[in-house]
Amino acid sequence: MTEPLTDAAPLALRALDFVPDGSIVGLGTGHAAEAFLLALATRVRGGLRVRGVPTSSSTEREARRLGVPLIPIAEVSSIDIAVDGADEVAPTGDLIKGYGGALLREKIVASLARRLLILVGEEKLVPFLGQRGRLPVEVVLSAIAPAKRAIASLGFQAEVRMVNAEEFATDNGNRILDVAVGQLSDPAGLDAALRSIPGLVGTGLFLDFRPTVLIQSGSAVREWNPVSD
Repeated sequence: MTEPLTDAAPLALRALDFVPDGSIVGLGTGHAAEAFLLALATRVRGGLRVRGVPTSSSTEREARRLGVPLIPIAEVSSIDIAVDGADEVAPTGDLIKGYGGALLREKIVASLARRLLILVGEEKLVPFLGQRGRLPVEVVLSAIAPAKRAIASLGFQAEVRMVNAEEFATDNGNRILDVAVGQLSDPAGLDAALRSIPGLVGTGLFLDFRPTVLIQSGSAVREWNPVSD
């Protein structure tokens, strides 16, 4: 079994090669994205001009602490490049995200980006979406019970994510349902069915984003463009 990525510094440094001076950069959430933010802050102190659009309050706090200039998402119509991690990357380049709980804002930022750069360890590469057995979805508080019933009618069980014996709340004040899944034979169909549930405001399925993927194995990093390769 491949060991989980523990030091994402090589990924972060390689990702900087994709960030032009003067660009607007989507700042992801999670271990690899945090490593990128640290590397970006060092480059900013050296004179690189960027403005970041954070995908979570934790990323926003860290960016401010590190001195990376930010711009509110309401003030941008497009983002030059979004840099983020993923929990699963299929051979098609489709993704599952949301184990960190920021999936809705991450998807909004990704949808505005001209390019999506995904940073992962090779253990995140899977032969099919659903291999790790979990698909996060975000629901408004009042929709938890009916959404769970609707998901059950689709043939899946879902549980409210708990952290320290309390329901995990997203930055949007919503809750995460972790849907138990296996191999997803029709990710697009499932995504559409889930999004049709009233009160379910986002899924962790990131489909058709055509990302560039940087994959770290040990200290080596390779670039993969799933759509064109």
